[in-house]
Amino acid sequence: MERPSTGTVDYQGLLHAAANPPTGLVAFLRDHLPYAWRDAYIGMTTHLINIVRWRYGSFEYVFDDYASLELRGTVPHAADVEARLVGVLGCSNPKVCSRDDYRLKGWLGPTERIFGSGWDKGHYIAHTIGGAVDGIEANVFIQRRDLNRGWSAAGKRFREMEKYCVSNPGTFCFSRPIYSDQTARPTFVEFGVLKQSRELWLECFDNYQ
Repeated sequence: MERPSTGTVDYQGLLHAAANPPTGLVAFLRDHLPYAWRDAYIGMTTHLINIVRWRYGSFEYVFDDYASLELRGTVPHAADVEARLVGVLGCSNPKVCSRDDYRLKGWLGPTERIFGSGWDKGHYIAHTIGGAVDGIEANVFIQRRDLNRGWSAAGKRFREMEKYCVSNPGTFCFSRPIYSDQTARPTFVEFGVLKQSRELWLECFDNYQ
């Protein structure tokens, strides 16, 4: 599927602006990326937004909490509009504890029965680099199975990027969904890794099927 023309972010422009930031490159990106994402998100969203931010572990989540607007009666309930992630960023922190898959299995119900055999419940930030499900369901999305499991060429690149973050703890990385409707299922997912060379390794993965 062709990537939507709305919702783009000028990452190279940000890196150019951050050529010699007094606070350091990672601190600069932590400060500026959430606002760049918010502006891009507004461009691909037609409903009223409710942006909230919080930290969980070594990552910060930027989220459109539309559901709270519905609960407060600020907006009417709409079945085709969902609360959803705007983006997540932070530094890799490989875990030695077990995965919290018990929470993942209960999220939305049985995957294949509801979504079909081509889909998995994936993580924007993998458990292996500091992502979680328990207490942070915003980190979960419906992901193409061939991408999530590394079966396709794109999936292998996705896994390679995650392995880099595992092999280099403290690596700055981020994930940002790109939507083509108002639901929480992304059409594309950007994944970025700031290499030790200060080069941004950026991929945009097709999540459409």
